[in-house]
Amino acid sequence: MTAITDHFRHAVDDMTARVHGVRDDQWHRPTPCADWDVRELVNHVTVENLWVPPLLAGLSVADLGDVLAGDVLGADPVAVWDTAAHKAVDAFAAPSAAARTVHLSFGDVPGAEYAGELVADMVIHSWDVAHATGGDERLDPELVDVVSAWFAGNEEAYRSGGLIGPHLPTRPGADRQTRLLAAFGRRG
Repeated sequence: MTAITDHFRHAVDDMTARVHGVRDDQWHRPTPCADWDVRELVNHVTVENLWVPPLLAGLSVADLGDVLAGDVLGADPVAVWDTAAHKAVDAFAAPSAAARTVHLSFGDVPGAEYAGELVADMVIHSWDVAHATGGDERLDPELVDVVSAWFAGNEEAYRSGGLIGPHLPTRPGADRQTRLLAAFGRRG
């Protein structure tokens, strides 16, 4: 296993804890992602996890079409999350997963880069879920550092592509988590 696949497993574990903490009456609470409530946000990350096995197996986004469009969570969102997360972790644990070519909608990337993108999304969205549900908003410092390093080289592409909001200002001496969240347009 490479470090990035270890980080992926760790990010999945952190997100899983937050998904398991969502009470029945919290699934439709708003999140920092203006277009998504808690359920829609968890659905988004669940779909990302469902994409992992086929994409690491060599299929492209075009090959899969809209098979994962819409709400995949059904009547038991936690169970669906758990199954998708487990399958994604297993797919990244496969030999050479980090070195495989992954065919994404914007082009081909190595598996390690794909894992980095997913780690970032999962870490930020785990904070979103915690924030929306009143859960523990503290992010793992190691994952904050991993995502910060990855995002330094990708921030401009994300921002110019409209995937994130503006980089928010932070006070002098702000901690690493606050700076990371601000880079993703969130006030931590």
